[in-house]
Amino acid sequence: MNRERLQELIRVFRESGLAELQIKGLFRSVTLKQTPGAVPAAAPVAEAAEPAAAQVTKPSAPAADDGELRYITAPLVGTFYSSSSPDAEPYVKVGDRINADTIVCIVEAMKVMNEIEAEFDGVIAEVLVENAQPVEYGQKLFAVRPA
Repeated sequence: MNRERLQELIRVFRESGLAELQIKGLFRSVTLKQTPGAVPAAAPVAEAAEPAAAQVTKPSAPAADDGELRYITAPLVGTFYSSSSPDAEPYVKVGDRINADTIVCIVEAMKVMNEIEAEFDGVIAEVLVENAQPVEYGQKLFAVRPA
C-alpha cells in the first residue's frame, strides 16, 4: 500500500466514526484505532439528511430494566437495518415473541447483508438503535425479556 492510499484510508476512517478498522493482506496488515466519538478538529461534521418516515425505526421508550433483560448484540461492525427493504415491515417490533432462530435484523458489512438471529427465546422489550444507524461490534441492538 503506497503512502497516498494509506493517507486516504486514514482520512476516510476518521470521518467514518468507526472505533477500529483492521485490513489484512497477504504480506501486510493495517490496524487503525480511535476513541469512539472523537472527531478531529479539522474534520468537518456532515449533517445527515433526514430519511423518509417509512425508513425510520425510532428506538422505543426505555424498558424498565428489572435485571431480567438479555440483549441481542451486533456480531460485527456495520449498518443496522430493521427490515429487508425500505418499504418492508421491520423483522421485529416491541412486544413481538421471538425464538432462537428468529431473524431480528440485518447488519450490512462491506456490501454483505448479514441476517442476525435472536439466539434465545423471549419478547422484544426495546429496540435500541435506529434504522440505517452504524453499529459497533458488541453494541446492544435489542433488549429482550427471556421467555
